[in-house]
Amino acid sequence: MSRVPQGPSRRLLLAGALAAASAAVTGCSSDSAASGSGGARRLRIGYFAFPSGDLIVKNRKLLEKALPDHEITWIKFDSGASVNQAFLGKSLDIAALGSSPFARGISGSSPIPYKVAWILDVAGENEALVARKATGISDVAGLKGKTVATPFASTSHYSLLAALEAAGLKTYDVKLIDLQPQPILAAWQRGDIDAAYVWLPTLDELRETGTQLASSKEIGAAGKPTLDLAVVSDELIARDPRAIDAWRKAEAEALRLLKSDPGGSVKAVAAELGISETDAEAQLSQGVFLTPEQVTSADWLGTDGDPGRLLTYVTDTAGFLAGQKQIDTPPSEDVVRKAFYLKGLPDVLK
Repeated sequence: MSRVPQGPSRRLLLAGALAAASAAVTGCSSDSAASGSGGARRLRIGYFAFPSGDLIVKNRKLLEKALPDHEITWIKFDSGASVNQAFLGKSLDIAALGSSPFARGISGSSPIPYKVAWILDVAGENEALVARKATGISDVAGLKGKTVATPFASTSHYSLLAALEAAGLKTYDVKLIDLQPQPILAAWQRGDIDAAYVWLPTLDELRETGTQLASSKEIGAAGKPTLDLAVVSDELIARDPRAIDAWRKAEAEALRLLKSDPGGSVKAVAAELGISETDAEAQLSQGVFLTPEQVTSADWLGTDGDPGRLLTYVTDTAGFLAGQKQIDTPPSEDVVRKAFYLKGLPDVLK
C-alpha cells in the first residue's frame, strides 16, 4: 500500500490558486480588491455548503446590511485545501477554514498571509468515518489493507489519521485516496472504496449503507479536536479592519440566532443547501456551536494579547501533522500566536 504523498510545493499550489481564482472570481485581482464598480469596496468571502452560522449570515444578508458600501461576493469551496490555494492566489479576503488546513497554511518557510479571526463551530457528529456495510468492517482496526477516501489536507483527513493512530495503524496500512465529498459518494456507490471520512451532507448519504466507526466528536474528546475557523487575509487587516469588525458581529449574531431562533435558522440553512427543513434540522443538531461569549473566552479563541486554548489546539495539530509526515516542520507556538487576529473581539459582544 502506498503512503500518503507529501503535499504539493508552494509553486504548484500558487499555480493552482491562480487558475482557481480566475475561474471563481472573474476580474478580482489583488489590485482591484479594494474597489469594485462605482467605487464600492470589494469583499470576497469563501464558504462551505455545510450547516453553520456562515449560511445564516449569507442567507439573511447580515453582512450586506452592515456594509452597504461594500460589494460582497460569496464563493463556495469544497475543502480547506482549495481555500488555502485561493488565499495563495490572493483571491479571497475572508473564508471558512478547518483547523487542520489552517495549521498547514501557517507552517513552513512561506506561510500563507492570513490570520484566524473567529470560530464558526466545533466538529461533532457532523464529520465521521464510515465503512460500507458490505465490507463487514466493524471497527477502525478492520481497515487494515482497505481503501479509505477523504479530502486530503482537511479536518476529516486529520481526524482520520488520528483514528488510525489510535487503532494502532500506520498510514501505509491502508490505501488512502484523496477525493472531495461528491466524488467520495460516487466511488462509494460504485464500490471503489471501503470506507470514507467526510462531513455533511455527504456523510448522511454514506450512513444509509454504512457503519460508523468513529466521529470527530469522539476523536476531539480523546484530545484531538477539530474546528471550523474563519480566517482573514493580512491584506484585508491592513486595508479594511472595519469590514472585519462588521463581519465578526454578523457571525456573532448568527450564533445567537442558532439558539434564539432555531426555526428561522433551520429555514435559512435549508434554503442555502437546497434540502428539506427536516434534513437541515437534523444536520444542524450534529454540530457544536459556541455562543459569542464562548468564542471569545479563554477556553477557545481568547482576546487580543491573550489567546485562548485554540492556540494550543492549533500548535498540537501542526505537531501531529509533522509526526504523520504531512508537513515538514511544525510552526512554533510563537508563530501560531502571530497567526491570530484578535483585535476588537470584545466589541462583538456589545
